[in-house]
Amino acid sequence: MTVAYWIIAGLLGVFYLYAGGKKILQSRERLAPMMGWVDTVPMPAVRAVGAVEVLGAAGLVLPPATGTAPVVAILAAVGFVVLQILAAGLHLSRGEAKDTGLNLVLILLAAVAAWLATAF
Repeated sequence: MTVAYWIIAGLLGVFYLYAGGKKILQSRERLAPMMGWVDTVPMPAVRAVGAVEVLGAAGLVLPPATGTAPVVAILAAVGFVVLQILAAGLHLSRGEAKDTGLNLVLILLAAVAAWLATAF
Protein backbone atom coordinates (compact mmCIF):
# COMPACT_ATOMS: atom_id res chain seq x y z
CA MET A 1 0.00 0.00 0.00
CA THR A 2 2.85 2.37 0.72
CA VAL A 3 4.37 1.94 -2.73
CA ALA A 4 0.97 2.42 -4.37
CA TYR A 5 0.42 5.60 -2.35
CA TRP A 6 3.76 7.06 -3.37
CA ILE A 7 3.17 6.30 -7.05
CA ILE A 8 -0.26 7.93 -7.03
CA ALA A 9 0.79 10.82 -4.77
CA GLY A 10 3.83 11.42 -6.96
CA LEU A 11 1.74 11.54 -10.13
CA LEU A 12 -0.85 13.83 -8.55
CA GLY A 13 1.85 15.98 -6.96
CA VAL A 14 3.69 16.56 -10.23
CA PHE A 15 0.44 17.23 -12.09
CA TYR A 16 -0.89 19.73 -9.56
CA LEU A 17 2.47 21.41 -9.00
CA TYR A 18 2.74 22.01 -12.75
CA ALA A 19 -0.89 23.04 -13.30
CA GLY A 20 -1.01 25.19 -10.17
CA GLY A 21 2.31 26.83 -10.95
CA LYS A 22 1.06 27.79 -14.40
CA LYS A 23 -2.10 29.33 -12.92
CA ILE A 24 -0.06 31.30 -10.40
CA LEU A 25 2.65 32.54 -12.75
CA GLN A 26 1.17 32.91 -16.23
CA SER A 27 -1.05 35.62 -17.65
CA ARG A 28 -4.65 35.08 -18.72
CA GLU A 29 -3.55 35.28 -22.36
CA ARG A 30 -1.01 32.48 -21.92
CA LEU A 31 -3.46 30.29 -20.00
CA ALA A 32 -6.49 30.77 -22.26
CA PRO A 33 -5.40 28.45 -25.14
CA MET A 34 -5.16 25.46 -22.79
CA MET A 35 -7.71 26.51 -20.14
CA GLY A 36 -10.60 28.23 -21.88
CA TRP A 37 -12.43 28.76 -18.58
CA VAL A 38 -9.96 31.43 -17.44
CA ASP A 39 -11.75 33.95 -19.68
CA THR A 40 -14.88 33.70 -17.53
CA VAL A 41 -13.26 33.56 -14.08
CA PRO A 42 -11.56 36.54 -12.37
CA MET A 43 -7.77 36.20 -12.33
CA PRO A 44 -7.56 36.35 -8.53
CA ALA A 45 -9.76 33.23 -8.46
CA VAL A 46 -7.53 31.53 -11.06
CA ARG A 47 -4.48 32.39 -8.94
CA ALA A 48 -6.24 31.09 -5.83
CA VAL A 49 -7.00 27.77 -7.55
CA GLY A 50 -3.34 27.57 -8.53
CA ALA A 51 -2.25 28.21 -4.95
CA VAL A 52 -4.64 25.52 -3.68
CA GLU A 53 -3.20 23.07 -6.21
CA VAL A 54 0.41 23.79 -5.22
CA LEU A 55 -0.37 23.60 -1.50
CA GLY A 56 -2.36 20.39 -2.05
CA ALA A 57 0.58 18.83 -3.88
CA ALA A 58 2.80 19.67 -0.91
CA GLY A 59 0.15 18.25 1.42
CA LEU A 60 0.17 14.94 -0.43
CA VAL A 61 3.93 14.53 -0.25
CA LEU A 62 5.48 16.34 2.71
CA PRO A 63 3.50 14.99 5.70
CA PRO A 64 3.96 11.30 4.84
CA ALA A 65 7.59 11.92 3.88
CA THR A 66 8.38 13.57 7.20
CA GLY A 67 6.00 11.57 9.38
CA THR A 68 4.52 14.82 10.67
CA ALA A 69 0.72 15.26 10.66
CA PRO A 70 -0.03 12.47 8.16
CA VAL A 71 -3.74 13.33 8.31
CA VAL A 72 -2.87 16.32 6.10
CA ALA A 73 -2.25 13.90 3.20
CA ILE A 74 -5.79 12.56 3.56
CA LEU A 75 -7.20 16.08 3.69
CA ALA A 76 -5.18 17.13 0.63
CA ALA A 77 -6.41 14.14 -1.37
CA VAL A 78 -10.04 14.76 -0.35
CA GLY A 79 -9.54 18.41 -1.24
CA PHE A 80 -8.44 17.38 -4.73
CA VAL A 81 -11.57 15.24 -5.08
CA VAL A 82 -13.70 18.27 -4.21
CA LEU A 83 -11.66 20.53 -6.50
CA GLN A 84 -12.12 18.21 -9.45
CA ILE A 85 -15.84 17.76 -8.82
CA LEU A 86 -16.15 21.55 -8.94
CA ALA A 87 -13.96 21.70 -12.06
CA ALA A 88 -16.13 19.08 -13.79
CA GLY A 89 -19.20 21.10 -12.84
CA LEU A 90 -17.63 24.20 -14.40
CA HIS A 91 -16.93 22.29 -17.61
CA LEU A 92 -20.47 20.93 -17.71
CA SER A 93 -21.94 24.40 -17.12
CA ARG A 94 -19.94 25.66 -20.11
CA GLY A 95 -21.14 22.82 -22.35
CA GLU A 96 -17.73 21.13 -22.29
CA ALA A 97 -18.78 17.61 -21.31
CA LYS A 98 -16.02 16.18 -23.48
CA ASP A 99 -13.45 17.91 -21.27
CA THR A 100 -14.49 16.14 -18.07
CA GLY A 101 -12.53 12.94 -18.73
CA LEU A 102 -9.39 14.25 -17.07
CA ASN A 103 -11.47 15.46 -14.12
CA LEU A 104 -12.89 11.96 -13.65
CA VAL A 105 -9.42 10.38 -13.75
CA LEU A 106 -8.12 12.92 -11.21
CA ILE A 107 -11.13 12.31 -8.95
CA LEU A 108 -10.46 8.59 -9.01
CA LEU A 109 -6.72 8.97 -8.35
CA ALA A 110 -7.28 11.44 -5.51
CA ALA A 111 -9.91 9.18 -3.92
CA VAL A 112 -7.52 6.23 -4.06
CA ALA A 113 -4.75 8.41 -2.61
CA ALA A 114 -7.04 9.43 0.27
CA TRP A 115 -7.82 5.79 0.98
CA LEU A 116 -4.17 4.71 0.77
CA ALA A 117 -3.07 7.62 2.99
CA THR A 118 -5.06 6.13 5.86
CA ALA A 119 -2.24 3.57 6.16
CA PHE A 120 0.17 6.26 7.45
